[in-house]
Amino acid sequence: MTIYIAMFLLFGAVFGLVTFRKRHLFSEGPKQVDESPDDNNLGSRVMWMLICTFLWPILVLTGLNSLRILSKRKVDESTHTHDS
Repeated sequence: MTIYIAMFLLFGAVFGLVTFRKRHLFSEGPKQVDESPDDNNLGSRVMWMLICTFLWPILVLTGLNSLRILSKRKVDESTHTHDS
């Protein structure tokens, strides 16, 4: 049982390290990136990694929702440009 918990936490930590630059996509929906220079320091990276370590399944679901919203926007924009 311990190996499953360790794998869960390890996957979450790696997920956090990989998705740090795109973390705005894992909120309640895609939004513009308004990152301040202080927002890209070691402390914010560690905090994001810790959040992802424990909550990565929820973040994956919100990321899929953001992907769905962005793809729908792209389709809507392409149909509007062809209609004009």
